[in-house]
Amino acid sequence: MTRSIVILGVFVADTTYRATRLPQKGETLIGTGFALGPGGKGSNQAVAAARAGATVHFISRLGRDAFAEMALATWAEAGVTPAVTRDETGFTGAACIFVEEATGENAIIICPGVAEMISAADLEGQGDLIADAGVFMTQLEQPLAAAQRGLELARAGGAVTILNPAPARALPHDMLALCDDVTPNETEAAALTGLPVTSQDEAAAAARALLDRGVGAAIITLGENGVLYHDGRAATHVPAFRAGPVRETTGAGDAFNGGFAAALAQGAAPLEAVRFGCATAAISVTRAGAAAAMPQLAEIEDLLARG
Repeated sequence: MTRSIVILGVFVADTTYRATRLPQKGETLIGTGFALGPGGKGSNQAVAAARAGATVHFISRLGRDAFAEMALATWAEAGVTPAVTRDETGFTGAACIFVEEATGENAIIICPGVAEMISAADLEGQGDLIADAGVFMTQLEQPLAAAQRGLELARAGGAVTILNPAPARALPHDMLALCDDVTPNETEAAALTGLPVTSQDEAAAAARALLDRGVGAAIITLGENGVLYHDGRAATHVPAFRAGPVRETTGAGDAFNGGFAAALAQGAAPLEAVRFGCATAAISVTRAGAAAAMPQLAEIEDLLARG
């Protein structure tokens, strides 16, 4: 049975600069490219899940400006239903993204704008929507109190709860216990556990540490090395897919999370959903941009069929 996904998060307009390297302090470099497009981890994940076939609602705050109109147009094109508050007091978020031309690796600065004002009360105002969801997912770009309240409401309503702990930060002791699935990358897993994560064995140890803090399953994304999934019974390595040359990795984690949530909402078993998320991410990195790089369901199914 297919159920809806509710995602709490931030929209930002991505300003993406491509260059051969980062400039030094006081140095000016000539770039090789520029793009303006939709971004924000939560928004990217919502677009990825919707394009992957899920029914998605997105909770956030927007200003009343050109970037807010970009957000609404992006969600309309992808099929995401907004559950947003329009805020007159500030600006819609923006991000500065540096992309290294040769490798596609990135470095990012985010200014969330009015999304910094998302509160627990915003989540309580969407209580009926969250109660009806099959999957609830959040990240950490908005205030922690809002993320925690969303997880509490979703857990009370019986939804599968997913926390993508990005950007990494210290969490309240009881917050991880609200999560059926936690999906950090290597850096975020290391920050949460205090353990190094540079290999599959170390990822498995970090996953066990997260399980000890009450999560249902730890899912550590390892970039081109795939994903380490640990459900408390066994650690399973899921290899990455290869969909073509890597162009940009900016939205890869968001693609994985959106695809993973979409598969769970459509009744997939956890490991099947992890593979679906891996295929979603593999296609996304072959394209420029974040939301713009998210694949359609048919593309994901084709890559899965090819193995």
